[in-house]
Amino acid sequence: MKERGPGWAASLGLLLVTAGCAAVGGDEAGPSRTCQEALRADEAKIRTDRWDPPKDLPGLGDYPEIHWQVRAKGNPCSRGPGPTEWAYQGVVTLRPEDARTLAQRYAFIPYDSVDPAELPDSGPADTWPGLVPFLPAEPRWRYSRIYNESEPSTRWRVAFLDVERGILLFRLDDH
Repeated sequence: MKERGPGWAASLGLLLVTAGCAAVGGDEAGPSRTCQEALRADEAKIRTDRWDPPKDLPGLGDYPEIHWQVRAKGNPCSRGPGPTEWAYQGVVTLRPEDARTLAQRYAFIPYDSVDPAELPDSGPADTWPGLVPFLPAEPRWRYSRIYNESEPSTRWRVAFLDVERGILLFRLDDH
């Protein structure tokens, strides 16, 4: 049986909200507007339940805190089918020893020293506004292509690590 955790549940929750909105009768503007409002409210929600399945974010150890959000990559309020893809972002507070181990195991290097051709399309500056308060004031981000491409993962992964402050910023996208 396939593992399902809070990421799956959050996606299902968004899908049910939008499906319920699409099923509402009335004029075209009313249900769509209501659905969009419900979607925005659910996407703004900061979740704090542990990430599951843990294999999506390997090597984090027994972290004391996580804050994450999920967004639909399409328009679930349209009358057409979908969306089936979701984007996730989160900020994990790691124990100091776990941050150091993660940095060593996956060869995280200073973000500023990475060849721009190897970097993902978005960086830490593209963090969703609801998660910004959980980021360090003056981060020293590190990046690891090895971590991002490590198996197993059912989603595309991009992570930035501040070892000194024990913070991991992650992005996961369904594919």
